[in-house]
Amino acid sequence: MTDPSDDLRYRAQRAEFEFAAVRKDARVAYTLWALTGLIGGHRFYLGDTGRSIAMLFTLGGLGVWALADGLVVGRRVRAVNQTRRAAVMARYGIVDGS
Repeated sequence: MTDPSDDLRYRAQRAEFEFAAVRKDARVAYTLWALTGLIGGHRFYLGDTGRSIAMLFTLGGLGVWALADGLVVGRRVRAVNQTRRAAVMARYGIVDGS
């Protein structure tokens, strides 16, 4: 008979491993912002497809959105990672997904 705490530990380890595979890195996001900020490369990386396309066709809102994004890229990476981690943990039944 298996111990219930072993099952929870196993699920937690699998969830953390899965999260590590989908986690976004702030250094990559900032690098993409620096190199492709006008066309929204950093937003594509973070999964903001709609805003990325808008930036692509307006050249980053004529540079305004691209400059503003430089101030919030790190915060956006943290928000994306928090959402992804919560979804992964909820999938494994570790925390409530709401």
